[in-house]
Order: sequence, then C-alpha cells, then structure tokens
Amino acid sequence: MNEHSFLKRPMEERPMQTTRRTLLIGASSVVLAGAGTAHAQTKEPLKIGVPTALTGTYAQLGDEAKRAIEFAVAEANAAGGVNGHKVEVRFLDTEAKPELARQQGEKLALAGFNVLTGSIASGEALAMGPMLARWNAIYVATINKADDITGKQCQGRMFRVNRPDYSDAAVVQPWLATRPETKWAVVAADIAWGRNSGASFKKASEATGKTIVSENYPAFGSNDYAAHIQKVADSGAQALWVALAGRDAINFATQAKQFGLFEKVVTGGTSFTTDGTVKVLGETVKGIHTIINYSATLDTPSNKKFVADWAVKYPGSLPTNFEGETYIGMQVIFQAVKKANSVKPADIAKAMEGASFDTILGSQMMRKEDHQLIGPNYFGQVAMANGALRPVINMTVPADVATPKPDGTCRL
Repeated sequence: MNEHSFLKRPMEERPMQTTRRTLLIGASSVVLAGAGTAHAQTKEPLKIGVPTALTGTYAQLGDEAKRAIEFAVAEANAAGGVNGHKVEVRFLDTEAKPELARQQGEKLALAGFNVLTGSIASGEALAMGPMLARWNAIYVATINKADDITGKQCQGRMFRVNRPDYSDAAVVQPWLATRPETKWAVVAADIAWGRNSGASFKKASEATGKTIVSENYPAFGSNDYAAHIQKVADSGAQALWVALAGRDAINFATQAKQFGLFEKVVTGGTSFTTDGTVKVLGETVKGIHTIINYSATLDTPSNKKFVADWAVKYPGSLPTNFEGETYIGMQVIFQAVKKANSVKPADIAKAMEGASFDTILGSQMMRKEDHQLIGPNYFGQVAMANGALRPVINMTVPADVATPKPDGTCRL
C-alpha cells in the first residue's frame, strides 16, 4: 500500500495512527511542562567567594577562616540551604598580599562568587573595598581589624563583624589602668593593621599615664627579630605590647623567649597569643596577657551548640577566635539573604544596614552609619584551662563600651 492509497482510506479505518501521533505530541508537552516546573522550583545558588591566605605568613589564619566557612556552608546545606538557596563556596589564595587579594577578589566576583569574605590582612580588605560596586560584589570582614575599614575608607558594600582596633583599645585601656608599669615598648607588624594597632595602643597608654619608650615595626613576614628584641631590651621598657599574628607571632615569641625577653618585661598583645598560636607555642607564651575577641568558653546557648557541633565535624578541637568570628560573619550573611529574599549583593547589602542578627554571641546590630557590627570584647591571659593552655577570659567589656560610636570619618 502506498501513501496515496492510505490517504484514500476512510477516517474510521485509521484511528490508531492518529491516536499515536496525538499521544506523542502530548507526551512531549508533558516533558516540557515538567522541565519548566522543575526550573521554576530551582533557586539561584548563594555563591560565597573567599580570597584568603592559604600560603605564606598568615596561612594558619587563612586555614582557620576556611574551616569556619566550610562548617557554616555544610550546616546550611544540610538544612536545605539558605532560604532555599544552595550555598556554594570557592577559595583563592591571596598570600595576605593586598594587590593579590584585589586580583583574586575580582576573579571570584566575575565568576559569580560575589559575596566575598574571609581575607586576613586589613590591607586586603582596603584594596578590594573601592572595587566592590564595579564588581557587583559585597565584602564582609571577619578578621580584618584596621579602623579605616569602617572609618575613613568605608564603602557602601563593605561590612565588618569582628572587633576593630578601636574596640581592642577600649578593652586595653581599663586593663592598662590597673598596671603599675609606666614604660612600655611596642612591636607591631609594618602593615595597615600593625600600624593601626600600635597607634591605638599608644593612645590608650597615654590616656592612662604610661610612656612609650620604644616603637618597632618589623616587616611583614620577617624571620629574624633579634634587632627588635634587643631594642626593646635596651630601651628600659618595663612592659611590651605585641601586635603580630600567624607565623610572625610564632617566630617573634620563639626568639623573644630565647633572648629571655619575656622574663624581663610584662607582655601583652592582640592577635599574638590566639588559640592557634598558643597551641603551637605552648609554655613559651604562658602568662602573656591578651585581647580575646571570641572564645569557645563563652557561656551562651548558641555558642554551646556551635562548639558541640564543631567537635562533631572536627573531632578533638574547639573553634578558635578567628573561627568563631568568621562563623559569625557567615551567620550575618545567611540571615541577610533571608531578610532580602535575594542572593544579589546589592539586596544583601541593603538588608544588612541597621539590621539585628542572631549570633553565637547573642543579638548584634549592624550599624547603619559605618557598617560595623556592635558587639562585646574580652581580655584575659594565657593559662591552663580544662587541662590545656589557652587564652582564658578574665574581663568582659559590654558591647556599648567595646564598640564606641562612629568617629564621623565614614561617609557612606
């Protein structure tokens, strides 16, 4: 039978062919409709970009930031994502170098990972800040301390959840008032944070009647601190304030102990004897006074849960100060996404301004005037606690004192 003879057949004699064609068309329509429904139900992922120090002087700090971010991302995705958005994260190494941070931040943002966080050195944040609007990105600082980040170099798309230098000064000043030593020396890294920290400590010391007799700013990433240690020893200083972190802190403390400096002067610092460095240095830093921005020992229900959950993911460890602060940053980001009902950086930024967030330290507000999260701060000493040496809190400064009002230099 040819096609012409088929076409000549009465319609009632060819129902099967017509029905089959109709079914095939119908089936295709169902498939397309199903695909459309699935697409409508799939939300755009929340993409977190982390330009951080994975190698170099601050590699230990970068690893701590990475662990906290991975913990928060896994926790969020296990609960179905953030407001239904799956969280994706990408890390790029900056070596804690500002120009490299700017380059890596741009790569991440242009690849769609434009909710940035986790850099270590303040110079990194300050290098990225002016570029954020161009990149269609935001940056949330969790470790960067320089006052300028929420001060004269603030940006509309840059926020900070950790304690800045002026907050540390607010903690140091009452402690200094109790100290009998009148002559102090400073050793701080020759980078934005170190210079800022040194200036903040000098201001606090002068306010309490102390005198700075020696200021030393060794190059970032130094291996030999002998000359600086000798200058402190020769200065007649009775006490020493140190603003060094990561490998710099470990190298300086090791050499200072070898020279007997810690036996000659009372020593305190910021980011110097953190949970991570104390674990490496041990008895070398026992008794050193320290600012403590976060501690796993803080007694809040949310922090207790965080510490317990952390021990499950990372057996045998407690979250460090930098891990705790970085986790707070992730809490703020995730809650801002929910408030904005969007993963777009501009929407997230708008939702952060002036909003309050439930964190492991309790409810904290992101100040609209300068994008600084208002929170408490702590001071203590390296001592034995629960069978291990660690920074132990012995003084708490409430949020309204630890986060003074903006100085007016930020213009958003």
